[in-house]
Amino acid sequence: MKLDVIKLDGASGGSIELPDDIFGIDEIRGDILQRCVTWQLAKRRAGTHKVQVRNEVSRTGKKMYKQKGTGGARHGSRRAAQFVGGARAHGPVVRSHAFDLPKKVRALALRHALSSKAKSGSLVIVDNVVLADPKTAGLRAQLGKIGLTNALVIAGVEVDGNFKLAARNIPNLDVLPSAGLNVYDVLRRHTLVLTRDAVEAIQARLAQKEAA
Repeated sequence: MKLDVIKLDGASGGSIELPDDIFGIDEIRGDILQRCVTWQLAKRRAGTHKVQVRNEVSRTGKKMYKQKGTGGARHGSRRAAQFVGGARAHGPVVRSHAFDLPKKVRALALRHALSSKAKSGSLVIVDNVVLADPKTAGLRAQLGKIGLTNALVIAGVEVDGNFKLAARNIPNLDVLPSAGLNVYDVLRRHTLVLTRDAVEAIQARLAQKEAA
């Protein structure tokens, strides 16, 4: 697959050859993408939800009334869940929501996410994302010229400091280094913007996963 490369100012930057096994998958597996997105969202949940159980409720432990002869049900504590001010039965407790997902499935999901952007025409390759000055207005104007309003920008190994500062106040624009590329962020933005260095890093990353 061959795509044209542009610069931030809209000028032509040549072309680049993209591997078909990463960017040219025809049949996009939505089930694999769903598994990976669910895995990512579950892993980042805090899991700090907590309710008070019976031994944590600050109420008297005295028996409410005598066991027999009242004509009512037998109860031993006002901490029970059926009483106002009592504990909650089977409520959430502090735990981890994370679960395992094989590395090969994660790598395959990333391939399908990248291919889906290329297939829909939502993949843009830029020469680099380097700015002389950290000016948000200037960057917004440049992005407007090339039609980027909702995008994920993947830079090289490191993100240029000026570009990062200029982009952080622009809504619907995410900037990540190549190591931060993930399925969820690719799918949540309309357009995926890759630099030449990012393409090389993606090829090296997926080649290592395939060899493993």
